[in-house]
Amino acid sequence: MPPLHVIFYSIVPSPYQRDLFYALSLCPEIQLQVYYLEQVSPDSPWEQKQLQPYEQVLPGRFIVWGLSRFHLNWHVPFKQTDIVVLNGYQNLTAQIILHLRAKRVPCVFWGEKMVATSTGIKGVLQQILAVGLNRCQAIAAIGTKAQQSYLQQFPDKPIFDIPYYCKLSPFSDRPSRPRHPITILFCGQMIERKGVDLLLNAFERLIQMGLPARLLLVGREAELLQMYKAIAPSTLQHIQYAGFQEPEHLPTFFQQADLFVLPSRYDGWGVVVNQALGAGLPIICSDAVGSAQDLVEPGVNGAIFPAGDAEALFQALAHYLQNPQAIQSASQASQLKAEEWSPQAGAERWLKVFKKLTDSSD
Repeated sequence: MPPLHVIFYSIVPSPYQRDLFYALSLCPEIQLQVYYLEQVSPDSPWEQKQLQPYEQVLPGRFIVWGLSRFHLNWHVPFKQTDIVVLNGYQNLTAQIILHLRAKRVPCVFWGEKMVATSTGIKGVLQQILAVGLNRCQAIAAIGTKAQQSYLQQFPDKPIFDIPYYCKLSPFSDRPSRPRHPITILFCGQMIERKGVDLLLNAFERLIQMGLPARLLLVGREAELLQMYKAIAPSTLQHIQYAGFQEPEHLPTFFQQADLFVLPSRYDGWGVVVNQALGAGLPIICSDAVGSAQDLVEPGVNGAIFPAGDAEALFQALAHYLQNPQAIQSASQASQLKAEEWSPQAGAERWLKVFKKLTDSSD
């Protein structure tokens, strides 16, 4: 049987998608092509990397509207294609494919949980664009939480669960834990949406209790200096800010940590949680983090607290700092769970989806 011709359309070459694409490219069951709508977005912190032979950036333009960008690409390839996967629908390129091509070739939307964040004309436009998803043959939700949402929105469609996967082997060099002082790691933008202000507040209380703790912050500075103003100088002495790091440098920082925290007020998925799993770290997440439901088992390899609840975050952190044995057992549990989250495992999930879709269309 000849391989299926599969096309993925994504916005930019994200290092957290490309690991999965590479694993898919090695599967003999499919012939993969990945098209990006642009080489790099203006606010992208990542260095440009050489593309693989199956990757290509389409020529095109984009329209800027506030913080949003609407892409329009031409010379969109579509011949001899068995399945198309769209990682995004709020762009003109995806809308053209959905409205002009979806009847001829099965289209799958692959996305995080949809959240209505805009109001006015922009919010109306987002709702109009979302209507195009009705033309998809199926939806691949990024995580269990997103899958539950799409099952309610599209009860007549197959809804699959295919989260983000990334290469975890560079994170697997695990030192003995816990150490002294216990190092708490946050990795992401230093912004309110990520809950960094909540983390700083909780960390200050830990220091005031006399607990031996160190906070390691990795990511773009953004609002950090403003947040520091609410923290006492004596607390700042226990905080290290390492700045933004390219993905290939992150394992060094994860290996310095004993605990990982992502206290976001909203996060569609959060690939850093995958990386924390690969590093064998206990993980503390808010329930607004998309990956929490899939990667964190409360009481086993971490804790999940209500988003925005500073007291609950503090209690979760204090529990581990006051119970070093809990860090060790949670670390072991994360190590075991990480074995299920390789890019190869993600590729296998996609292959099962492709088989179901093509079998149903015969």
